[in-house]
Amino acid sequence: MKILVVEDSRYSPASLQHYVEHFGATAVCAANGAAAIELYEQHRPDLILLDLTLPDMDGLALAGRIRAIENGGEWTPIIFLSSTGQDDDIEKGIAAGGDDYLLKPISEIVLGAKIRAMQRLVLMRASLLSLTRKLDAANQELTRISSIDNLTGIVNRRAFDEALSVEWRRARRHSNPVALLMCDIDYFKLYNATFGHQAGDKCLRQIAATISRHSERPSDIVARHGGETFAVILAETTIGGALMVAEKIQQGVRDLDLHHPASPTGQVTLSIGIASAAPGFDNPPDDLVLAAEKALYRAKHEGRDRVCRADAA
Repeated sequence: MKILVVEDSRYSPASLQHYVEHFGATAVCAANGAAAIELYEQHRPDLILLDLTLPDMDGLALAGRIRAIENGGEWTPIIFLSSTGQDDDIEKGIAAGGDDYLLKPISEIVLGAKIRAMQRLVLMRASLLSLTRKLDAANQELTRISSIDNLTGIVNRRAFDEALSVEWRRARRHSNPVALLMCDIDYFKLYNATFGHQAGDKCLRQIAATISRHSERPSDIVARHGGETFAVILAETTIGGALMVAEKIQQGVRDLDLHHPASPTGQVTLSIGIASAAPGFDNPPDDLVLAAEKALYRAKHEGRDRVCRADAA
């Protein structure tokens, strides 16, 4: 344990240093405020014994300076030393950032007890900070896990709803359009029936990876919307821009060349519905989802393996 002793050298702090070292701690001594600040920044002591009266500055002011230097989350206990025990002095010391008070002449027994008490507080605080950091990390991991679809590794429906709501509000503030792609694997139930669910799961993962690969901007959000349906949120994107992304995704799935004997094309394909809208105060994001879903249904109805766009909203 390292203790910074700040006391006017004219009054011989040697005995205080001796008490500290007899306790088993390391004493770092300063005779004035300027030296104390320098030593504090150099050693970052575990405890400060601070005289209220110093030759170059008031001890209360020095305590305030030290508290201002401390980094976020740091706390160094300060015990004030004074030859007077007036209530007003004690109150001012605590208000200035002090944690305890000792009257001169200092009793070695009392000083030892104070140091042990502060040491326990420091250890307890360190334990609480460590536990808090672990809990924060665990909560962040839980949040991440709860937003990810276990099978495909992309975000799930819950996270999609939240992301669309956030992007919708952002687009409304800046008067930007938001586009949405609804992508559905054609004849997927027949694919499962032909090859089994393990092959179906692998197919879903490959499709998710392909959609993600062709949604190139960091702001693009790819989600598993449900079953064999995927959604892509495209910020600041018109219907024309959404069409270009949809066609790239569709071609990317064709390039996978996944054999599907129950499909008229002989391979796995995607039907995609696209919509784009400029958010206002009277059109919720659900309207965009509904428009993209209607376009998807039309793509299915018109023969699958195609992209259909909703009327510009």
